[in-house]
Amino acid sequence: MARPSPGTVPAARSDTPADPPPETPSDPPSDAALVRRTLDHLAPVADEATAYFYALLFSRHPETRELFPVAMDAQRDRLFQALLAAGRHADDPAALTALLARLGRGHRKYGTRPAHYPAVGHALLAALRRHAAEVWSPETEAAWVRLYTALSQTMIDAAAEDEGRAPAWWLGEILAHEQRTADIAVLTIRPDQPYPFTPGQYAALETPWWPRVWRHYSFAAAPRADGLLSFHVRAVPAGWVSTSLVRRARPGDVLRLGPPCGSMTVDHGADGGLLCLGGGTGIAPIRALVEDVARHGTARETQVFYGARREGDLYDLDALRRLERANPWLSVHPVVGPLPEAVGGRGPWPAFDAYLSGPPPMVRSGVAVLTAAGMAPGRIRHDDLETLAADVR
Repeated sequence: MARPSPGTVPAARSDTPADPPPETPSDPPSDAALVRRTLDHLAPVADEATAYFYALLFSRHPETRELFPVAMDAQRDRLFQALLAAGRHADDPAALTALLARLGRGHRKYGTRPAHYPAVGHALLAALRRHAAEVWSPETEAAWVRLYTALSQTMIDAAAEDEGRAPAWWLGEILAHEQRTADIAVLTIRPDQPYPFTPGQYAALETPWWPRVWRHYSFAAAPRADGLLSFHVRAVPAGWVSTSLVRRARPGDVLRLGPPCGSMTVDHGADGGLLCLGGGTGIAPIRALVEDVARHGTARETQVFYGARREGDLYDLDALRRLERANPWLSVHPVVGPLPEAVGGRGPWPAFDAYLSGPPPMVRSGVAVLTAAGMAPGRIRHDDLETLAADVR
């Protein structure tokens, strides 16, 4: 048997286990993974983190306090939650950019300036560092710094671009205030300058009685030749803005209007039917969509289901009936009781695009019913549920 030459390793015998291959170091976690881990850890203590965030922001940078309403309990967490929502989209650049651009444009109405972003960033990192200490590390902090730097720049750029083409807000005088039910009013408003929007969108309104408290309401009519705007408002328990608009506002009062938002608009290049679900004052954007279809003259089959808890709450049914009589392609179905179940029982709707507007539970239930009936999720449109849930007051 030949002896091995110096410097060589004898071949292992077949009955001798081979040494395991050397371990290779795993790739370090991505920024998105580090951000998600932080958010998962933060979820149980989000309220405490939010309170700490604002306490730190206002104590270190008191000039930022004027950007927020005097009473903070209803919306103190909206900025912090928006920042966390951006973190959840860290690995989806398209969704993140769209979210941040919308936030940047929308924050103009609060008076937010580029100089405010570093202060917010410092308070955010401090809150995360304190309340996610168990998973915090230099790598995690670096990931959040990179994320916040990118998101703040995107918001600043979007605001700067928007500044060149639209004001931060419009002034709107109430011309008419029509009380439809004990809790619902229809407001007609004249903006101080042209206000372009697309049917199906919504705008934030601020009253003179609750400065810096903004609530979103959908446009209740397609753009009019006289430039007037219409909104339907329901007063809800402890609702500062909604109760003021229904019970206190009168013709001559002046509101502030933020820019139009939302993408629940009609694609007039499509040729399928429209299935529209409007619950309560959610019928407002549905009516605007119907008027939009009528003006385009495409005669697309449109089925409108208008729901309310009581028959007396179908406050806009007469206006919809007039539209139905004038447009043979339109069918209006009043529903007293659960709306999604009534619509699901009429299906299926294979060639329709669905539009849902109303309280968040109704919208969620409607989405579930329609998808269970076979409608593709991409054909179901509704307002942002987080925005709806935040606008109950």
